[in-house]
Amino acid sequence: MKDRLNTLIRRIPSWLLYSVPALYPAWLLYMGLTGGLGVDPVKAMEHALGKAGLQLIVLGLLVSPLRMAVGVSLLPMRRAIGVVAFSYIALHFLVWLVLDVQILSQVWADILKRPFVTVGMAGLLLLLPLAVTSNNWSVRRLGPKWRKLHRLVFPAALLGVVHYLMQSRGFQYEPLIYVGVVVGLLAWRVLPRRFRSFRFG
Repeated sequence: MKDRLNTLIRRIPSWLLYSVPALYPAWLLYMGLTGGLGVDPVKAMEHALGKAGLQLIVLGLLVSPLRMAVGVSLLPMRRAIGVVAFSYIALHFLVWLVLDVQILSQVWADILKRPFVTVGMAGLLLLLPLAVTSNNWSVRRLGPKWRKLHRLVFPAALLGVVHYLMQSRGFQYEPLIYVGVVVGLLAWRVLPRRFRSFRFG
């Protein structure tokens, strides 16, 4: 079963991995324009894009544990997962910048004075060099430094879940679940290899 699933994953064309996720922001825009996102469509779109981006970052962090623990390899999809995750988070930022705050001076004030915005911006800035170097030319050009650079995804993921937790109003379980999952995945990375290599089934 695992071999068949891995074969299917390898056969997914790269254009499909990028074009299908592009439909989600378009669908959100359509829903916002037609009243399908409630009384505050801008906030709904902003939150939906940010959450989807965070979910994809978590999925990217799961690639190695899935391969080592259950034998399912999402490696052929990892680059697309990362690029789409960044795209969603960049759109999340642009919706906040252009449609929500709008006033440039207020944007800068929010970044400096509102901690959850500061944390979110820091996470976005960490993801930016990863998105820029997510291509074959950069992998060849940077060599071993490429892997070191892309370890920035770990602090970026942590900042992302902290941003999600901080902007949530009141006590909510969902942001805490994201924090627990990301902290668990980061903890898994520092385990000795003999423990990380344990397989189920």
